[in-house]
Amino acid sequence: MYTLTRRALLPLLALPVLPCRSSTRPTIGLNTGTYGMKSLKTADALRTLAEIGYDGVELALMPGWPTDPATLSAGDRLEIRHILQDTGLAVPSLMESLSMDGTPRNRAYHHERLRLAIALAHDLSPSALPVIETVLGHKSAEFDQVKSSMADELAAWAKLAEEGDVTICFKPHADQAVDMPDRALWLLKQVPSPRLRIIYDYSHFVVQGLSLEESLRPLLPYTSYIAVKDAAGDRDKYRFLLPGDGHIDYVAYFHLLKELGYHGFVGVEISSQIHSKPGYEPVPTARLCYSRIAQALQKAGIERPRRG
Repeated sequence: MYTLTRRALLPLLALPVLPCRSSTRPTIGLNTGTYGMKSLKTADALRTLAEIGYDGVELALMPGWPTDPATLSAGDRLEIRHILQDTGLAVPSLMESLSMDGTPRNRAYHHERLRLAIALAHDLSPSALPVIETVLGHKSAEFDQVKSSMADELAAWAKLAEEGDVTICFKPHADQAVDMPDRALWLLKQVPSPRLRIIYDYSHFVVQGLSLEESLRPLLPYTSYIAVKDAAGDRDKYRFLLPGDGHIDYVAYFHLLKELGYHGFVGVEISSQIHSKPGYEPVPTARLCYSRIAQALQKAGIERPRRG
């Protein structure tokens, strides 16, 4: 694990603070993540996304990805922050994958990973701290048996988030313990902290037969970030698709977001079911997804933020 020393930290502190990306009018930014760009160097991925036209980037922090904070040196962090400054890309979210099993060892590992993510958030975007997102794991059928243990662990996460001045978000996920809106809301009720929120991803609800509106309306007040992708099948057998390759009407989706007053980011997520396949090409895929979602935002009359 990499630990920043005071000497290593000084160059980061000397950097200019990234500008606060705000607007007098609510905006919805469009980003995608490095989750689907694992084969690229981080610098290349960031500059490519900026060139395509994205407003921001979600960095994948999992072990094995180039931006795993356990392996990023002070020099790496300095380079990334310089590129973010140069391109004007926002960092609305950092992606982790912390599946709970309830054991002390698992919890300790999660706490260490969250501390690393919190430190990286401050290193890269101190004036507009990204949320830290993760799934929660367990199986859907286990929810009643594990929900109290999950709430206890989330309470500890919320405390870490409060200490680090960040927001930690969990994603309801088809076939995991927290798969439906009512289960997510139950956990949020048990841990009533503004530092604990959710990631809304309709693809996980559409395969369970829920409409956009019946899943979005109850969850949006607790949503800090929205991930978009398509899906096909049902809860017993489903596959994730690129946005636009399924049946989700994104113009109607963004009209509803506008009606409900959402402002923040929507992030294209390239599922591992796609990016792990032989022949997958990250840059053409990012371009295609940008074209589709940017057009849908425009047709819905959504104002996007000015980058940088």
